[in-house]
Amino acid sequence: MPVQTLNIATADGQLDAWLHTPEGPGPWPGVILHTDIRGVREAFQNKAAALAAEGYAVLLPNLYYRVARTPVADPQLGLSSEEGRKLFFGLKDTLTQAGLKADHQTLLDWLQAQPQVRAGQVAVVGYCMTGAIALHAAADFPQRIAAVASFHGGHLVTDNSDSPHLRAPELKAAKLHFGHAKDDASIPSEAIDRLDQALRAAGVNFSSTRHDARHGFAVADSPVHDGAAERQHWRELLELLRSSLAG
Repeated sequence: MPVQTLNIATADGQLDAWLHTPEGPGPWPGVILHTDIRGVREAFQNKAAALAAEGYAVLLPNLYYRVARTPVADPQLGLSSEEGRKLFFGLKDTLTQAGLKADHQTLLDWLQAQPQVRAGQVAVVGYCMTGAIALHAAADFPQRIAAVASFHGGHLVTDNSDSPHLRAPELKAAKLHFGHAKDDASIPSEAIDRLDQALRAAGVNFSSTRHDARHGFAVADSPVHDGAAERQHWRELLELLRSSLAG
């Protein structure tokens, strides 16, 4: 599949990103694909390419661009070491709601201006920490985002005033899907129940699967990668995209 290496201008610098597209001129429905906490790397380039093969123009951005360009770390470095935890949680702490909202404004503007991308609404897909980021984006830009998928997304329900679940009334314009992991400390079972209740109360169109797999199951280079659960997540993601990005 064709892929472009990009530097997208923002108010805070050059955002490095990649656009994966199908063969042919298109135009194709647009998808913004966000990585887990470890940033852009081969596992997510492969996801973007696989989505492009299904008929989507997939923008894969480096959300850490303000402090680090890709690769943000040794691809072999994970969260099992103290070094990895310090690095990646430090990077995560550099992301702010205001900055992410501005970034999504830029990403949506850029993506929807490309001739190979179909005009109209797009989808946003997040893994781990970016499940919450994807939900905030849909709440911030309800007229521009038709669908959101969150897989083993963490901290979707918190006691903070900016908890994603509190934005449920702002999410009614999008179709949502959640693929939860089992025994996930970042969103335990009772928190999933609270999320579902908030979404139902707000009249949000959503679906939810509780996978029999651990947090990180859908990422190929995760130490808890689960092939069967990843294949199921892929089927769920494609069903969401096909039903919400028709054409």
